[in-house]
Amino acid sequence: MSKLDLEWLAVFDLMFETQSVSRTADALGIAQATASGALGKLRAHFGDKLFTRTPAGMLPTAFASDIRPSIRRVLDILQQTQIARVAFDPGVTQRTFRVGMTDIRQVVMLPTLVNRLQRIAPGVRIEAEAISSDSPRWMEEGRLEVAVGYMPQLENGFFQRTLADEGFVCLVAAKHPRIRQRLGLAAFMAESHVLVTMSGTGSSIVEKTMAERKLKLKVGLRVPSFLGVARIVAQTDLVVVVPRSLGEAFAASEEVKLLESPIEFPPYAVNLHWHERQHADPGNVWLRQTIAELFLSPDRSGRARSTQASSLPPGGGSFSAAAT
Repeated sequence: MSKLDLEWLAVFDLMFETQSVSRTADALGIAQATASGALGKLRAHFGDKLFTRTPAGMLPTAFASDIRPSIRRVLDILQQTQIARVAFDPGVTQRTFRVGMTDIRQVVMLPTLVNRLQRIAPGVRIEAEAISSDSPRWMEEGRLEVAVGYMPQLENGFFQRTLADEGFVCLVAAKHPRIRQRLGLAAFMAESHVLVTMSGTGSSIVEKTMAERKLKLKVGLRVPSFLGVARIVAQTDLVVVVPRSLGEAFAASEEVKLLESPIEFPPYAVNLHWHERQHADPGNVWLRQTIAELFLSPDRSGRARSTQASSLPPGGGSFSAAAT
């Protein structure tokens, strides 16, 4: 087996992202021939083709997929070593942060966050990604720095900090022909509803609660996202149940009115999530602190802590808020 050059590992890692030798070379700022040469040496080193040319691009072999986590750990160690030597200065940095968010958090949080960053860190850019089933893997791989929202599926290796507890309200058109300033249970059940079917949001809590109470909504419309429901409700007689913070944002910008729900839906925690690989990164620490300063609810500020999954040994499962 030939001697492994660490610079080849960056080529290997980016090939997973770009599925192209030329795009990998461009991203690394090297000649395409240099990237091809590194790939050839990696193939000789491991005795495997590693990537196979297909109409969809250069796709990894099973062996390449197996070894990628180990290679990522090596690259992470090198990256963290470099980061530790450079102080993070938000006033001068040109860093881009990739943040996973539910559609709800995009509406409720992004304008406030962007306005704050423009004042204190004008060179920082935010790339928002919709939270999906891929988000945990993207955080493990470093493609997402943090994620904000309702993500109960996260397990070992992740930290989280609860920002707020979110409840539910109802939205109806401001000039709804039958619903005035109060929405009773009978009217709630009689009206047609918008049902949001997007995963990873509080909508699953609504459906579960209705099923537990053996109540069935009259569904007039199903949509895959909360983003358009305010405009839909404003122009129809439909009712929609939404998280309170989203309802308040919609009521301030659309011709809708916010009403208390006649059904008590259990609240859920809005958490800030990150992977352990980013835990000590100074830039990530700063971003988490900034988000907490903006969105940590007053009742949470005195007891905020960051917790990691239960795989940690006793005494290793919590960290002070100062570290987040």
